[in-house]
Amino acid sequence: MKKNGFTLIEVLIAIILVGVAIASLVAANITFTRANIVGTNLSTAEFLVEQIRERTAPVSYTDLRLVLFGNSNLDTAPPFSPPINANGDHLEALAGFSQQVTVENVNASNFEQVDVSHTSSFIRVTVKVLWNGDEITSVSWIRAKY
Repeated sequence: MKKNGFTLIEVLIAIILVGVAIASLVAANITFTRANIVGTNLSTAEFLVEQIRERTAPVSYTDLRLVLFGNSNLDTAPPFSPPINANGDHLEALAGFSQQVTVENVNASNFEQVDVSHTSSFIRVTVKVLWNGDEITSVSWIRAKY
């Protein structure tokens, strides 16, 4: 006698294999989506660092704190939240992000050492970008008195 069709066991195995394949695709999709979000946030954070760098580039050494913080005696100000662009305008569309800027005088022979006397000719500007309070990136650069 000739059989036409599949047995119940064969159908169950096929259903299990299709189910495992679909579950794998869903898990991969979730992982790729999370990686995409992290990449987008990192790209936005680097953009926000560059906005601070562009804001400080044309500013003289002596006016740097004044332009960033509105006070020449501060080394750190409250975070810019929402962040600001190179013109100092608030970027309301990026409300989950914030920029923490620190300006420190550093020793001329060792840029890692802070000069608390503020007599050094070098300043280290550090920008930390946060997303909902979590640090995404931190970038520092040295400015010389000119």
